[in-house]
Amino acid sequence: MAHSHDDVPLDALGQPLLAHTHTHDGSTHTHVRAVADDDARLSPARPRLHLRGVVLPGNEVVDLWVVDGHVTYEPVADALTVATDCWIMPGLVDAHCHIGMGPQGPTDAEDVERQALTDRDAGTLLARSPGVPTDTSWVDDREDLPRLIRAGRHIARPRRYIRNLAEEVEPDGLVEEVRTQARAGDGWVKIVGDWIDRDAGDLRPLWPADVAAAAIEAAHDEGARVTAHCFDEQSVTELVDAGIDGIEHGTGLDDATIATMAERGVSLVPTLVNIDSFPAIAAAGEAKFPTYAAHMRALHERRFETIGKAVDAGVPVFAGTDAGTVIPHGILPDEIALLARVGGPEFALGAASWRAREWLGADGLEEGGSADLVVFAEDPRTNLAVVRHPELIVLRGRVVRSAA
Repeated sequence: MAHSHDDVPLDALGQPLLAHTHTHDGSTHTHVRAVADDDARLSPARPRLHLRGVVLPGNEVVDLWVVDGHVTYEPVADALTVATDCWIMPGLVDAHCHIGMGPQGPTDAEDVERQALTDRDAGTLLARSPGVPTDTSWVDDREDLPRLIRAGRHIARPRRYIRNLAEEVEPDGLVEEVRTQARAGDGWVKIVGDWIDRDAGDLRPLWPADVAAAAIEAAHDEGARVTAHCFDEQSVTELVDAGIDGIEHGTGLDDATIATMAERGVSLVPTLVNIDSFPAIAAAGEAKFPTYAAHMRALHERRFETIGKAVDAGVPVFAGTDAGTVIPHGILPDEIALLARVGGPEFALGAASWRAREWLGADGLEEGGSADLVVFAEDPRTNLAVVRHPELIVLRGRVVRSAA
């Protein structure tokens, strides 16, 4: 469907045209030039666009227009047709993506921009950032960068998490720190539920159950939801029982806790691409902590069974990569492929697009919604591989990437 041209037509000022139509291989079609990042930042102008295709998760061919950065299904005069015979999906969502964090902790604005653009160019137009040590509030002023939903900074105990990432407090300081991070975030707080206890030589919860319950209640008082990093069996059970709103990773889930999550609508973001690193983590720690290493391997071995049970039970499961330290940005299609192994392609796509947007309160492709969308040459429900090769990416009504 796509091909490239070296000779891009120029306008009267010598600038490349946003789009041009010509005949090639017996067919007439339009090529769209992505708006350069500098153009997106400096110019408020947005062209009127027209697309004709199937809007997922539907099955009917429809006409969709983009006007002033928003979606409409009412015909618009003088709109530029940029895609036909295509499949249109609400912009991808990475529900666990640490834009603003590096292997050593805080990072600079240049690296934040690089991470955000890498994710955007893979189709991620919305990211929930469950804990970063860097102020990324300025990203909200950049129309060329993905939208971010932040959870303040991780909250952990001293020496019980990765250095330089978390606000570290003892249990008696958890409630107040949760209130602080709730006020700093965008409706979410992230606590570290478990980590290796070097004295015990294995994973152990960080917080007494009653303290965690009080912290969750405090966050709710502040209007925020709480999610937690949980690898272990004990921590996830205690936190779900305590009324938490979300679980990250969830490798230690048992049947009873899964049933409780399904009943209460507690979200799960399994980050299967991160769980794939468990064998390497186990190998690195085996000499000092053999029990921990065996535990991590066991959690890894049953990962698809565990997450599959959650999907089957009706737990709201969403796609997230955990990009930001050792996990690279721009790999959401990898997570979608892994989720498809437990729930099928349409489930995995919804977990990374329309269902995730509804969960986070973000626009889909309804009338008047923000024009954040990804376009494919084939139906990704029948050929999931095309998620890696979008034909167009449109963010806030601007074409930010084009395969043409």
